[in-house]
Amino acid sequence: MPFIVSEIAQLLQGELVGDGATVLTGFAPAASAKPGDLTFAENEEFFFKAEESTASAILVDGKFASAKKTLIRVANARIAFAKVLSMFFPEPQFFPGVHATSVVDATALVDPTAHIGPHCIVGQRVKIGPGAVLQGLNHVGDDSIIGEKSRLFPNVTLYAQTQIGRRVRIHAGSVIGSDGFGYVFDAGIHLKIPHVGNVVIDDDVEIGANVTVDRGALGPTVIGKGSKIDNLVQVGHNVIIGRHNIVISQVGIAGSTQLGDYVILAGQAGVAGHLKIGNKAIVGAQSGVMHDIPDGSKYLGTPAMPDKQTKRQMLAVQQLPELIRRVRELERRAECPNGEQ
Repeated sequence: MPFIVSEIAQLLQGELVGDGATVLTGFAPAASAKPGDLTFAENEEFFFKAEESTASAILVDGKFASAKKTLIRVANARIAFAKVLSMFFPEPQFFPGVHATSVVDATALVDPTAHIGPHCIVGQRVKIGPGAVLQGLNHVGDDSIIGEKSRLFPNVTLYAQTQIGRRVRIHAGSVIGSDGFGYVFDAGIHLKIPHVGNVVIDDDVEIGANVTVDRGALGPTVIGKGSKIDNLVQVGHNVIIGRHNIVISQVGIAGSTQLGDYVILAGQAGVAGHLKIGNKAIVGAQSGVMHDIPDGSKYLGTPAMPDKQTKRQMLAVQQLPELIRRVRELERRAECPNGEQ
């Protein structure tokens, strides 16, 4: 769908510099932009490339000026980029109704505006809200709730009693509400602890592909409003994830750990059980967290420590070969004080 530059500038509350009637038909990076495309630049290097490209207009930070291109100046080009992409690349629309191959229990309450795609199973007493989408091959267990405009991509499984808020997105292959990993050793065997809790996911959460969120042993496992979870993450039983957290790929969070608000866990970080991670804390990639982390802290390494301390240790380790060489030289001199071999 084509737009004119002035429409996009108005939507973004940006400053238009140049021909507001320029027609835009797409959005592309400078390297592959063609006439009719909008591109963006957030620094001088990107702006130079964008200005030399064949793009028709540039979304820019700051006070860049151009004699060649129409500009839309905004406070933050990357934020504006995220907002405008959906105009040029809208998500597919799903029409209301239940596909003939799906099985919906008679006791389920499905809003007439919801979409139930092919080969879905919707259990007893399930509630599916307005505009919700099950794309296909989804299993929704008994007594689960899916809120307004939430979307399950193909092959997502919700175990019984899962509660999902509004505008939640769960990508393909994720499993929400499976049993937690809990056993006690008795008479030579590992005796399973039944997990009878559930999972509660608040509004505006996005969960990537192949994520597992375990149900609580007794109470719920909770993912707070606005949190974003990358692919291949494991969330253990009774974990509490606060609001607007970022949890990056291959993170593992053990049972009963609590994360505050605006926490960032970088890729492959591991967090032991029954810990508290404070508000706005940041845990670096591949770190192993064994103790509580206070608010606003940055931790790194295994075991995770304050990042400055870990970086000093990393630098010290790099100096070890030279230190060993010097110690050996000193030992040799001590053994031969007169220079004898």
